[in-house]
Amino acid sequence: QLTGRWYSIGLASNSNWFKEKRHLMKMCTTIISTTAEGNLEVSSTYPKGEQCVTRNSLYTKTEQPGRFSYTSPRWGSKHNIHVVETNYEEYALVATQISKSTGPSTMVLLYSRTKELSPERLEMFTQFSREQGLTDDEILILPQTGEPGGAGM
Repeated sequence: QLTGRWYSIGLASNSNWFKEKRHLMKMCTTIISTTAEGNLEVSSTYPKGEQCVTRNSLYTKTEQPGRFSYTSPRWGSKHNIHVVETNYEEYALVATQISKSTGPSTMVLLYSRTKELSPERLEMFTQFSREQGLTDDEILILPQTGEPGGAGM
């Protein structure tokens, strides 16, 4: 039910890379599909300089509904992904606990089916992120990227 195309509208994180990169971050598309086993294949596109980069991840379902796990082959970090709230047609709020050798971090993502979301949803995302212990400078509503067809797309 989470399958299809989503836009990442909001991102909150207390990790170091986020602090360094937040001024560069833009809205990206994420395509989610399910495997026969009920796992999620997540294909995220994000802007890197002048071009878009795609990263594919396989989120493995756990015993608990709405919870998935993922281990990054690149960083060896372990991600516990929790789909907090979604109505499938409009938005999805996803919280991720990340543990790696340098210590744990929290990430909250707000996905939307369209590039615009109501202020209420944005407020809900901000509130939820604060409840996770994130501060206002760790919470970001992502600016829209230019339409594809521009440089390097």
